[in-house]
Amino acid sequence: MSDLAIRVEGLGKKYHIGSAQKSYSTLRDTLSTAFVAPFVRAGRLLRGQATGAAGLTEVIWALDDVSFEVRHGEVVGIIGHNGAGKSTLLKVLSRITEPTRGKVDLYGRVGSLLEVGTGFHPELTGRENIFLNGAILGMSRVEIERKFDEIVAFAEVEKFIDTPVKHYSSGMGLRLGFAVAAHLEPEILVVDEVLAVGDAAFQRKCLGKMGEVAQEGRTVLFVSHNMAAIENLCSRTILLKQGKFINDGPTNEIINEYLSDNKPLAYGNLATAPRPKSSYRPVLQSFNILDEQGEPTATIRSNDPVTFEIKYKSDELTSNLIFAILVHTVTKTPLVFFQTLTHHGPVERWPSEGVLRLKIPALPLGAGTYRLSVECATSRRPKDLVDVVENCAELTVVAQDFFGTGYLPKTGPHGYFLVNGEWEIPAASNGHMAGAPTEQTTKSVVEKPDIAPTAQETSQATAAASSEPTESTPTEGA
Repeated sequence: MSDLAIRVEGLGKKYHIGSAQKSYSTLRDTLSTAFVAPFVRAGRLLRGQATGAAGLTEVIWALDDVSFEVRHGEVVGIIGHNGAGKSTLLKVLSRITEPTRGKVDLYGRVGSLLEVGTGFHPELTGRENIFLNGAILGMSRVEIERKFDEIVAFAEVEKFIDTPVKHYSSGMGLRLGFAVAAHLEPEILVVDEVLAVGDAAFQRKCLGKMGEVAQEGRTVLFVSHNMAAIENLCSRTILLKQGKFINDGPTNEIINEYLSDNKPLAYGNLATAPRPKSSYRPVLQSFNILDEQGEPTATIRSNDPVTFEIKYKSDELTSNLIFAILVHTVTKTPLVFFQTLTHHGPVERWPSEGVLRLKIPALPLGAGTYRLSVECATSRRPKDLVDVVENCAELTVVAQDFFGTGYLPKTGPHGYFLVNGEWEIPAASNGHMAGAPTEQTTKSVVEKPDIAPTAQETSQATAAASSEPTESTPTEGA
């Protein structure tokens, strides 16, 4: 038996831009339309209008020659910018949308959560919809009953399970939709960015359930703009761009390729930088990273001093302003938040323009690439944000021997911050401390799994000369 779960060959989906979308019709609508259609066509001919494809202005391919395979048990992320074709692909795989061309083979039952309420009949109760969806998946009533209580508990809709779903809030519909899709044991689970609609607790709950589904050996396709979620859940990722297949491979590599299309702004000018909202005013004029000598830089060493500089200009808002800098990963995981209010206290009156400098005596970040975003507000409430520039700078941190042991934890899997601490090690039976230096060594190194040295004996001279040791993999048994 083949271990393939999904095979997609030359898939294409075409849409007409500007065409009227067909709505669902009642029987009366259908009969009325059929009766008047000849007269409408005659009128168009008399006016010199085309009778077919009226109003069509442009054809676009939401998917264009997309091909890939997914094996049973794989957890695959699908990423790309807005308009890349991600949601269209999932709709085709879920058999909601028919492809224009190409071929899709699915080997197993498919459970999908694409939009709130997808697959639910609004007039049926939550209970009835659970049994309906299970029947569509080919499950027996006994199988559905075995999962019923678990679905209802996960969705947290016990009080409303016998209420028609048309009366559910969007959150209730989302919770029940995901619970049904994940718990009715589909061999293939397809989940779109719809999870972003839920609150943080619900998102964590869903991601945890998707992890359980993956561990059970079922196939998962996951579309998201949350790169941290993709990275944590998916071992493999597919990149789409403007409907075309771009690349397919290990998640870290594909995320880096995707993010390379979304590089931060050049250091300096922010006045003309794009803002997340058109209502923001260009108060933030420039941003720079300065080294110990006060020179602009994009690279520092772990634990070295660094200064972040903001230039602002505001003719209208000069009282009670709050400026902030967020340091985050390239996948938008927040790491540290610096704010004038928390670090300095309130400032009642600001000059109409000026320069702020945040001086950090030692930045304790591990080696890696980080992004910075800046904002200005009149209070700590999100609604009072005045200006925001995301990804305004990129900072590369290179390793140095922070602990003096020649070893560093791996950035990411072991966290992002370097914090000094002192281990108290029990004495060995021979009276010597465990891990104590021998005649051949000059430093005590406590062995830890998956820890990489920054400089080994064979490269100490080179590392000392460059003063910028880098992470390297320890030799076996080191």
